Amino acid sequence: MTEADAKRQLAQYRQSIDNVDAALVHMLAERFRCTKAVGVLKATYNLPPADPAREEYQINRLRQLAKDADLDPDFAEKFLNFIIKEVIRHHEAIAADLGGKETAAS
Repeated sequence: MTEADAKRQLAQYRQSIDNVDAALVHMLAERFRCTKAVGVLKATYNLPPADPAREEYQINRLRQLAKDADLDPDFAEKFLNFIIKEVIRHHEAIAADLGGKETAAS
């Protein structure tokens, strides 16, 4: 392989990485659209922003998916924990926003 071949291969890998990054951003945006709807539902019915049992289930599920995909399960768990913290923060903000409004559970 020549240096020119290596540079072409590198450019191809980088294009694939860029495509995956774009897909990840779009997937995360869709996930947060769904979790926003969950946050509104929870706030409307005065349900807690966090659900430790669901979080534990999701972490275990994601760890297994990571193992199956030959991805470090510890990394996958850290990634999911980061997302969960952000979702809970959003749910708390939604609850605070709806707190001053009449809700169906009131």
